[in-house]
Amino acid sequence: MTVVRTRRSPARRLPALACALVMLASCGGSSNTPLGTLVVTLSDTSGDFASYRVQIDSISLTNTNGTVWTLHPWVSGVSELADLAALTDGSELLVADAVPSGTYKSATLVLDYLSASVWVNLNGQALAASVVNLKGNAPTTSSVTVTFDPSDQLTITSGKSSRLAVDIDLAASNSIDTSGSTPKVTVQPYAVMRPAPADASPMRARGLLVIVESASNDYISNTRPLTDQSSAVGAVTVSTDANTYFNVDGTAYTGASGLAAMAALTTNTPVAAYGTLGDMSGITPGFHATAVYAGTSLETLADHVTGVVSARSGNTLTVRGAHLFQRLGAACAAYPDAFYNNATVTIGSATTVSEDGVMATGLTPASISVGQQLDVSGQCSLDSAGNLSLDAATCMVGGTPTPCQARLASSRIWGTLSSATPGSAVLDVLTIGNFAPGGFNFTGTGTPMAAPAAYAVNTGTLDESGVAAAHPLLQVDGIVSPFGAAPPDFHATAIALGSATEQRLVVEWVNGGAPSPFISASSTGLVVDLNNANLGTIHEIRTGPATLDLKPPPPASPLSPLITTTGANQSNLELSIGSTTLTSGISVFHSASAFAGALSSTLNGTNKIYRLVAVGQLNAAANTFVASRISVALYE
Repeated sequence: MTVVRTRRSPARRLPALACALVMLASCGGSSNTPLGTLVVTLSDTSGDFASYRVQIDSISLTNTNGTVWTLHPWVSGVSELADLAALTDGSELLVADAVPSGTYKSATLVLDYLSASVWVNLNGQALAASVVNLKGNAPTTSSVTVTFDPSDQLTITSGKSSRLAVDIDLAASNSIDTSGSTPKVTVQPYAVMRPAPADASPMRARGLLVIVESASNDYISNTRPLTDQSSAVGAVTVSTDANTYFNVDGTAYTGASGLAAMAALTTNTPVAAYGTLGDMSGITPGFHATAVYAGTSLETLADHVTGVVSARSGNTLTVRGAHLFQRLGAACAAYPDAFYNNATVTIGSATTVSEDGVMATGLTPASISVGQQLDVSGQCSLDSAGNLSLDAATCMVGGTPTPCQARLASSRIWGTLSSATPGSAVLDVLTIGNFAPGGFNFTGTGTPMAAPAAYAVNTGTLDESGVAAAHPLLQVDGIVSPFGAAPPDFHATAIALGSATEQRLVVEWVNGGAPSPFISASSTGLVVDLNNANLGTIHEIRTGPATLDLKPPPPASPLSPLITTTGANQSNLELSIGSTTLTSGISVFHSASAFAGALSSTLNGTNKIYRLVAVGQLNAAANTFVASRISVALYE
């Protein structure tokens, strides 16, 4: 096998503007073969974690001729710290790298667990977990090779952009045991990588500003993935329109006025766009932004804490599930990004408050209440016990006192609908920001104070009165009422029936797995054998925080739905089987017939199943689970 490793070219050391002008998306790499651009996006299939931080040591591609190509920034020895649990509601545009044109048959992802930090949600708290592999030892690094569907391999075309979608399946990779005093997570990494078109998947494109092109309503940035504070790996053209929301240095704008504010920023100012992938027909990929954050609204000279407010007393907030993104030079954590169960945040009368995506007026520090998701800037510190605090009363930028910023983000609650009338609803809340409400203190939220068992929601034009009698599970997004102003406790901007959201069917086998886990397995679908001797205790369908046991205790009857792709979007099927120890690694297929053939040949009596994860929706009336994604993880 010929191994080709890219090396830094002089262009990589040029200023960002020069990188954009030469139109080499990666501004690096060397090859005699014409180049195209590979856009790598990263997501995860949720696994019930508050935080799941690992290092991505490398991503490489293998050409059909056997040549291996390692992507930037990893070819330079850089590792990227990724909190995979933060990617459950959207993808990250990881890199836009120059890659030799050709056809690639597989990709390899190296995950480093040596300094992994994993936290699970339990009883309204985030608890640090011990992490072990299937042998009970501390995991080190794991190389996950994914073989593409032979009928849909990755093709890089000279002068054009292509997408590689990377999904690290936390549900298929991990088993959580909360029976002891310290939660234990058993890990066997499982990932799916596949060529994918630009679609409507929500995504973040973080990077450094290169230039604003007001005439074409766009700007160019050099990609800086995740929490990286040094790399610049590939130019992206970000288009905006009259409805695009901007937050530039703490001031909100829409449309052209936002671009004008960005034009006043210096080159290499941090910028992050939220939206979707756009035009991929050229060497520089496109991205369409619905919201853009730039300057001090992101990480610059201030530390940032994100999380959900679990209590408030005066100007002191307790932030649950606190992600710290510290400024360069800060020493609150060993890495730029760290996670804490709680952070104590002090705000002041000068703290600037805005609402993400909304040109809201009249917001003050009093707008921040219990249950609110937020991103707040300030200066971090740790006490002798390692507890995190953030002073967000006054920030220092360039030695000048500057108001700190608190950005109110859309908050999500899950609950069962108790009653509803046009314009209002009452929920029995299961989770607020992924945490059970038992870990929250609602004192001071209003008169009467908010009560999770009877949580008052202003639904506006989102009328739920027609479904109230069935007491369904609801997913509700919106903003919490200002502190002291409840009821209502919450103002909804979007409501979805739980049965209409993405559901996960998860089954685990123990004692080394099962060689014959299915009653039937064909292109029509799979039926799990719930009487298999090695069936574990996990056999359920998860809808948000709620679970439906497929094998409840007697006298209840077991539920064995046909797991089928019939009825799913056939152009977007993601069906996979394998493990890191198989020669082909994890094999991905995009048709039910090819997947059924792989199941038959792989589950041949030697290989044994560890976990099954299907993502889709249950049709209880038809006793089917219609899945667009199915992962069959084998024991290693």
